[in-house]
Amino acid sequence: MTEQTDYQLPAPLKDRISFNQDGLVPAIAQQHDTGEVLMMAWMTAETLAETLATGRACYYSRSRNAFWRKGDTSGHIQLVKSVHLDCDGDTILLKIDQHGAACHTGEKSCFFTPIDITDIPAE
Repeated sequence: MTEQTDYQLPAPLKDRISFNQDGLVPAIAQQHDTGEVLMMAWMTAETLAETLATGRACYYSRSRNAFWRKGDTSGHIQLVKSVHLDCDGDTILLKIDQHGAACHTGEKSCFFTPIDITDIPAE
């Protein structure tokens, strides 16, 4: 994991975001030019602030309870092209330029496992 820095989210923006009880907000990473959804991760106010300040996606790992700058260990960085807040203020969308695999398994996207909807019983 990466050492956290001292970036701070401006209060007016922080007030618009509905962080959960753990101080986290979900973030979706989408390839900016193709629209492909690559991954979902969690952000804190501090990781979002660093993302906005540096243009590199930074997240919070719940399993490691630590700050996580995407690509510091794998080299698979995400360069941020734009950041969007949804209508309820409870989800972030990062439009990014993915370098390497987005998924920790080595797959381009974390969403590579289809569910056959024909197997779902009708109500």
